[in-house]
Amino acid sequence: MAEILTLDRIKEALRGLDIVGAMEEGFVAYSRGRVVVPPVGEMIFEDPPGDVHIKYGFIRGDDIYVIKVASGFYQNPSLGLSSSNGLMLLFSQKTGELLAVLLEEGYLTNVRTAAAGAVAAKYLAPRAVRRIGILGAGIQGRMQLEYLRGARDCRDVTVWGTGDEELAAYKKDMEAIGFRVRTTRDAGEVAAECNLIVTCTPSRKPLLSAAQIKPGTHITAMGSDTPEKQELDPAILEMADRVVVDSLSQARLRGECFKAFEAGAITPEDVVELGAVIEDAKLQRASDAEITIADLTGVAVQDIQIAKAVWKNSAIS
Repeated sequence: MAEILTLDRIKEALRGLDIVGAMEEGFVAYSRGRVVVPPVGEMIFEDPPGDVHIKYGFIRGDDIYVIKVASGFYQNPSLGLSSSNGLMLLFSQKTGELLAVLLEEGYLTNVRTAAAGAVAAKYLAPRAVRRIGILGAGIQGRMQLEYLRGARDCRDVTVWGTGDEELAAYKKDMEAIGFRVRTTRDAGEVAAECNLIVTCTPSRKPLLSAAQIKPGTHITAMGSDTPEKQELDPAILEMADRVVVDSLSQARLRGECFKAFEAGAITPEDVVELGAVIEDAKLQRASDAEITIADLTGVAVQDIQIAKAVWKNSAIS
């Protein structure tokens, strides 16, 4: 009978795991062509606004395959509910038997997304980060900052959000774990002050323009994971020295690169996958003057890696 892991057990199993390292290994395997990832299944809702993603796949030669269902309903916080939910199903790659159900309630999706942001920063952010900028004061805005602690030493932060109450809560929460946080309702202030910026909103129109981006800035764009969403002006990608994606096939269909391809600002030939960047130092940031972009739409190999790690560690702990 399949094992059922509740969120408490999942969080316990996460302790001591190197999730950032697992994400790196997954990205490398993906870019080497060792991962089978079918197109993303999704449902987009208008009233209330939300989306549901179905991501699934397997690593050739591995023991398991994973199917993940994850949702984001952005008005949930006003109802006292998390904006994220979901679960992961682990099956045997040998027999098709259902091995485990991870009732992760969106938590593992958020963790693996934040860990991917840390991977991007490790290879693409300036060595000397004077200030970190976060666009989005929700769950992912918090987790991105937490995971960046392992990639860069900077603890000074400017966070942009849409409401004073959510910004005050963000400031309180993140200062409690050692960050120095300034809040703003003007996204331009983030670009003016910060040379490492993470965008993690459900915006459907650009929040930053090319004229606002200073030399030496790295941007990790996390929020644009459907064809409708967009956080960056395509001209930002056009002016960038390096544009990196987690999946080139997905970037043709969703994310900042998808919008930039449509606008004629860049072509797929201008883009390289993160797995290749991890393996090849020549593809990584070459100087603190470069403008670099990581457009991460979320790939099923991340779900495979984190689900497998949690499941195996839960059997030990």
